[in-house]
Amino acid sequence: MNLVDQIEAKEMKKEVTDIHIGDTVKVHMRIVEGEKERIQIIEGVVIKMRGGGARKTLTVRKVSFGIGVERIFPFHSPRVEKIEIVRRAKVRQAKLYYLRELRGKAARLKELKTPRPTTKTKKVKTRGKKAKAAKAAAKNA
Repeated sequence: MNLVDQIEAKEMKKEVTDIHIGDTVKVHMRIVEGEKERIQIIEGVVIKMRGGGARKTLTVRKVSFGIGVERIFPFHSPRVEKIEIVRRAKVRQAKLYYLRELRGKAARLKELKTPRPTTKTKKVKTRGKKAKAAKAAAKNA
C-alpha cells in the first residue's frame, strides 16, 4: 500500500451503503448557513458513479418543479450524513444519461424485485380434501 492509499484510507467512511446505478436514494446532506446547521434531504435516481476510494462520487438526478436537477455528491464526504436506498431498479447500463431526455412515465425504471429468502418455508395447502381435513383437525385440537 503506497502513501496515497494510506492517507485515503483514513478519510474514508467505515460503514457505507451498497448503492448501484439506477437506485432511487435519499441523500441526507449537512448544510451550513452562517452559524446554523441543518440537514437537507435530496431524493433522486443515481445516474452515474465515478472514481474509487476516497474520490468516489455519485450523481443524483431529480425533477424539481418540472426542471431536471443533477447534483454530484462525494461518497465519503463528512457533509453527507447518510444515504438511504428508497428503491432499486433493474438497469443494463453503467451511465443513465438517457433519462435526461425522457419525461413523465417514460423516465420510470423497472423496479428490481426483492431477493428471495434463503430459509425454506413450509407450504400449506389451502384447497382440496387434505386441506379441509387438516383445517378440521386443527380446529378440534
